[in-house]
Amino acid sequence: MKQLVVVGHGMVGHRLVEAIVDRGGLATWSVTVVGEEPRPAYDRVALTSYFTDATAEDLCLVPGGFFEADGLTLRTGTKVVGIDRPAQHVILDTGERLRYDALVLATGSYPFVPPIDGRDGEGCFVYRTIEDLDAIRGYAESRRTGLVIGGGLLGLEAANALRSLGLYAHVVEMAPRLMPLQVDGPGGELLRHHIVGRGVEVHTGVQTSAVLTDDSGAVRALQFADGSEVETELVVFSAGIRPRDELARQCGLDVHERGGVLVDEACRTSDPAVFAIGEVAVAAGRVYGLVAPGYAMAEVVADRLLGGDGAFTGADMSTKLKLMGVDVASFGDAFATAEGAQEVTFTDSVAGVYKKLVVDATGSVLLGGILVGDASTYSELRALVGAHDALPERLEDLLVPPRAGGAERELPAAAVVCSCHNVTKQTLCDAIARGQCELAGLKRDTKAGTGCGSCSTLVKKVLDTELTKAGLEVSTALCEHFTQTRAELDEIVRRERIGSFADLVARHGTGRGCDICKPVVASILAIRTRSYILDGEQAGLQDTNDHMLANLQKDGTYSVVPRLPGGEVTPEKLIAIGEVARDFGLYTKVTGGQRIDLFGAHAEQLPAIWQRLVAAGMESGHAYGKALRTVKSCVGNTWCRYGVQDSVAMAVDLELRYRGLRAPHKIKMAVSGCARECAEARSKDVGVIATEKGWNLYVCGNGGAVPRHADLLAADLSSEELVQAIDRFLGYYLRTGMRLERTSTWLERIEGGLDHVRAVVFDDVLGIHDELDAEMAAHIRDYRDEWAETLADPQRLARFTRHVNLGSRIPVGAP
Repeated sequence: MKQLVVVGHGMVGHRLVEAIVDRGGLATWSVTVVGEEPRPAYDRVALTSYFTDATAEDLCLVPGGFFEADGLTLRTGTKVVGIDRPAQHVILDTGERLRYDALVLATGSYPFVPPIDGRDGEGCFVYRTIEDLDAIRGYAESRRTGLVIGGGLLGLEAANALRSLGLYAHVVEMAPRLMPLQVDGPGGELLRHHIVGRGVEVHTGVQTSAVLTDDSGAVRALQFADGSEVETELVVFSAGIRPRDELARQCGLDVHERGGVLVDEACRTSDPAVFAIGEVAVAAGRVYGLVAPGYAMAEVVADRLLGGDGAFTGADMSTKLKLMGVDVASFGDAFATAEGAQEVTFTDSVAGVYKKLVVDATGSVLLGGILVGDASTYSELRALVGAHDALPERLEDLLVPPRAGGAERELPAAAVVCSCHNVTKQTLCDAIARGQCELAGLKRDTKAGTGCGSCSTLVKKVLDTELTKAGLEVSTALCEHFTQTRAELDEIVRRERIGSFADLVARHGTGRGCDICKPVVASILAIRTRSYILDGEQAGLQDTNDHMLANLQKDGTYSVVPRLPGGEVTPEKLIAIGEVARDFGLYTKVTGGQRIDLFGAHAEQLPAIWQRLVAAGMESGHAYGKALRTVKSCVGNTWCRYGVQDSVAMAVDLELRYRGLRAPHKIKMAVSGCARECAEARSKDVGVIATEKGWNLYVCGNGGAVPRHADLLAADLSSEELVQAIDRFLGYYLRTGMRLERTSTWLERIEGGLDHVRAVVFDDVLGIHDELDAEMAAHIRDYRDEWAETLADPQRLARFTRHVNLGSRIPVGAP
């Protein structure tokens, strides 16, 4: 058995090990991985989420039991201090020697800290590892201001992290704009506008001269070259990276004059037995500071170790990311450096959108582009780069949304869908034509989507389009990790009484899950187990809003919406809401659903706000969840001279009955006290209208982007019959709805339509009435307010206070 040693267990090092395992390489190689950090590989790209909603376990990239396979060994917390190339040994800090037949350096990079005075002062940090973040969080506990040196991608991530810790944050960038390697002047200006609007002060075009400290050695300010200062208590350096090539230098491997280990197209160094991948390697003439090229290098080395001829000849440096809720993307020749390159731009300052396309001298070939504020077309545009005869006659059609009723643009055959492996649309179409009709198989056969993964949605779109053209059934699989639909997964969870995502994916799925399936399964588990959604594994599955039990707004703050059942509110509750809004400086608005929304709350203020509202007799309105939102009502026969039933009492009863009921999508209801329909019940998922004889029940309306009038399900129901019908209607929708499917589109999809739904609800044609009744009864019995549940449990409250130190910095009940 040949011995492979991998030095470094970061994202790229682990991808190499996965690639070897996937190729059956453990039959040839015994693999030992040596990692300097005290933990296995984790998602460094998502590191900022560690400050908000992710734990170290959530970020971990290594599935449980992975290194228990024969032929795999992981040594964490261990440093390689030398390489004995003649003997083909690596030397560990323990004094041990490990023999290798092949050695891979995946040591990555280290943060560059400018050589300025005071850079070693107390309160100066870098932003690279989980341990770095732990140190920053601990130091931030008693501080109020923080500053990041570096306005690139990681610098803005760090600034957002400081803001999430409750600090007033500054960003300092030497270049005249933020993210100078990704966006141009106009794009940088718009990005600056977005970032400032989210509460971060930006300083561009300035040179830092020193970090100033007080008599104790603690940071007190940052000084610029012109002598001006910015007060700060904490400094994070995020001014770039440098390859960790010290091992290569020590053992005499060829290195680049500016740092980094020189490698050929096989990622092999000047020693044929030694490879280098990721940020430590100078490949195709440059160091690649993105994870996607590192993954591509890992695939090449895995292929070479197993006798293949894979080659790394360069990589697409396109990037797409979301910074503080702002989409930013650049691809191809974004700065129009090619001879004769021309630019087409679109700016919407009101919406905060900037788009630029770079085309060749003829205007017929797309070379690159920049997107700020809206990157929804990134995958399609990137795929068009370099393709001839692929652009529309009007280039602006690529920058503005398609006109209503217009035909959707189709990618040309030569478009490169997956830049990591240079997979064109034609390659995908050929594989589909050969009979590969499953997404996972298509990825496996073509390698598309197996690099950085950013093209996965586009690969699925190509697959669905081609299958539809061929008259074949398009897969309804939830995602590549589950072949089942949401409804099928719901049935599995109910039937097998599965209580965790890990158990579900182990029994019925593959992999570690994704942003599609995790929130879906979280919703199903919330419905079926009725457990607190942020306990244990559940926390890592939730969407952004559910993570904080509040709605994230465009400026990075949150809105808080207490429940006001039926729109009914007492003077005491109104006073309490007003006092909270006044004391915390919140903007207030009466919503279309007859509630009061409090805007502008910072993350660290949420528990204190909840406590004040809960003490006044209110609870979460679940405005953040795919759940029941509101039951709107008119004043009914209590006050209105036209009212024939007590619509307010019915609305209150329904809202209290279904509060907290999670679903495939949000649910809205309304109750009108007469046929004049003041509550607009026929634009709701469930609408109730009073009659002289009882209640008419309407279902599957939608007042959203695609309005739909609700259909009459039954007429003149008694109150008891009405509630029972709604119970069963909602229960059936919960079981059969697809991911993010409103009741309006659900009804159009359900075979048999309204007649079938009516037969299920009233005639029990499926024989499930007893089950639906029991499920709804269990929901009502087990309902708990999530705000109160959080406040009552110190461990749950710690999820919100661990990074804001509520107890020491913001007293409960005060702003």
